[in-house]
Amino acid sequence: MKKLFGLTALSALLFVSPAAAQSDTKDRRTVRGKRMENQQKRIEEGVKEGSLTKKEAVKLEAKEAALAAEARKDRKDGAGMTAKEKAKINSKQNKLSREIYKEKHDAQTKKQ
Repeated sequence: MKKLFGLTALSALLFVSPAAAQSDTKDRRTVRGKRMENQQKRIEEGVKEGSLTKKEAVKLEAKEAALAAEARKDRKDGAGMTAKEKAKINSKQNKLSREIYKEKHDAQTKKQ
């Protein structure tokens, strides 16, 4: 009985592991996409609140679009993104996030 239970548990683990690995990869891609979406929302909110000028928003959105294009290009080259490419994109997302914060919190406001 114990042997049967052990074999059943082992076979269940072997069956679930590949699916979990695929799910994990998809989740990481989704996280990067969600991060870009969140940054876009932060820019939109800044415009609505008046903490970002139109010029600042256009500049930030251009950087966001360039970063998204770079990520798409990196994914299409070869067998997906390498660890080095992922790190570079993450670093650029961090920098853009800091820029969004800085622009939203500077003394400039939208002209009424």
